[in-house]
Amino acid sequence: MLGGKGGVGKTSCSSSLGMRCALAGHTTLVVSTDPAHSLSDSLDQDVSGGLPVQVQNPFGGPELPLYGMQINLEQARAELRSTVAGGGAKGLNEFLDGLGLGMLSQQLKDLDLGELMDTPPPGVDEAIAISKVVQFLDSPDYAHFDRIIFDTAPTGHTLRLLTLPDFMDKGLGKLVMLRAKLTAAASTVKNFFTGGKGEQDPAVVAMEKLRGRMDAARALFHDSSKTQFIIVTIPTLMAAAESARLAASLRQEGIPLETLVVNQVIREEAGDKFLQARIADQQRAMQVVQSDPGLGELQLITGP
Repeated sequence: MLGGKGGVGKTSCSSSLGMRCALAGHTTLVVSTDPAHSLSDSLDQDVSGGLPVQVQNPFGGPELPLYGMQINLEQARAELRSTVAGGGAKGLNEFLDGLGLGMLSQQLKDLDLGELMDTPPPGVDEAIAISKVVQFLDSPDYAHFDRIIFDTAPTGHTLRLLTLPDFMDKGLGKLVMLRAKLTAAASTVKNFFTGGKGEQDPAVVAMEKLRGRMDAARALFHDSSKTQFIIVTIPTLMAAAESARLAASLRQEGIPLETLVVNQVIREEAGDKFLQARIADQQRAMQVVQSDPGLGELQLITGP
């Protein structure tokens, strides 16, 4: 998992790491969990749509075992909004099952979720992202990947993503206890009059199953033999300060952390050739800005 402050080159590093793993023979999937995706731009190939897409070999040789995928958060929300608006209980069940949250369908079917999904509360993006991690754990469709590289959202989103399994486990634990007590009380009254035996509540069983999945995700995040978090930063005071806070938070959460990538470092021996290359790169970017129909109409202010 690669994370850090916005604009430090997390996506470029994730793509480069994915390419290196693939060239070493590892079947690799690079996943972007950032709501503002740029993985397709970095790979120079459209990997949107929410499913793994094999990346074409940029060197023109044989196919590489490299795949990219952008988690389409808007599409996921739109699918849920459409299902709720259409009143299709079966579609809602299938959608939630695909996220590993099928047990919620019964609890949510009587609620008006349209307004909620139009203005999703904080954490919904992370919940969708973590559901993909759970899907990777359970689904045979992803079993052939030797390496999965997460190009995460900026720091705040990433910390919520990593702590969500703990939060959900505690919340689900309380729901399970409450539901079990209510079910036991109702069964006692029912059995008193009918003489029957109580049956296990399907909702409790489903919630316990989801708790197990969250436990698996949490264990994966903390397993240093399978997971490593890499902080990406740049040599500026603001980026360094945020990286230090991120490192402290990751250690507090018990997330394996061994590597720091400092991007965009200017070497002491850099001279006119390096400067000219940077100027040429900026000029190409400025041409893109000025030729874009939406950006070209805006007042342009440049700063040093």
